[in-house]
Amino acid sequence: MRQRTAGLRTITLVTCGACLFVLLGAMTGNGTTTLTQIAAYVVSGVGFLGGGVIMREQGAIQGINTAATLWCSAAVGVLCGAGHYGPALAGTAVILFINTVLREVGRAINTAPVASADLLRKYVLTVVCREQDEVNVRALITNSMVSAPFSFQGLSSRDIDDESRRVEVIATLETHPKFQSKVEAVASRLSMDKGVSSVSWAGLDTVPVTD
Repeated sequence: MRQRTAGLRTITLVTCGACLFVLLGAMTGNGTTTLTQIAAYVVSGVGFLGGGVIMREQGAIQGINTAATLWCSAAVGVLCGAGHYGPALAGTAVILFINTVLREVGRAINTAPVASADLLRKYVLTVVCREQDEVNVRALITNSMVSAPFSFQGLSSRDIDDESRRVEVIATLETHPKFQSKVEAVASRLSMDKGVSSVSWAGLDTVPVTD
């Protein structure tokens, strides 16, 4: 409820408005059917209001929690207008708990460091070879990936712009940082092939494991 388009006053107004609409139905309508219809209209109207506070900023969606809070506050207002004060109080307590206690729990989860066992690092292996040895080098790289604890991400080739008819073969893989020595071992084995003129590898950013 802080630093959002809809604050405490807006939420209170939505609650009071929903309550007044239901009270109007109770005083002028024909019982439960009218109250249910008015409650449905309130939910529909608050849905449009909630859509107005959801914003997209730099690729991130903002205001979803505020929209959900407005929707819940309308439900509290409808309960109050219908005379169900007990459920209204219980609902208010749950909403406050979610917006206060669970906010801190969510922050703690989001800021908790990821265990090293749940991390992978992406590596790029670059091999320069003669054009006629490209097929052999690609086969060597593929066989090395199968026999090692790697997740093979991709393999590509491109011609080097010179007159030596050389090709650059690039392999991308993921593995746990503790297996970095195996990446180096693969590079060493490739460098011993007679058709290979150079081999290099680089470790990129570490990413969390996703199920």
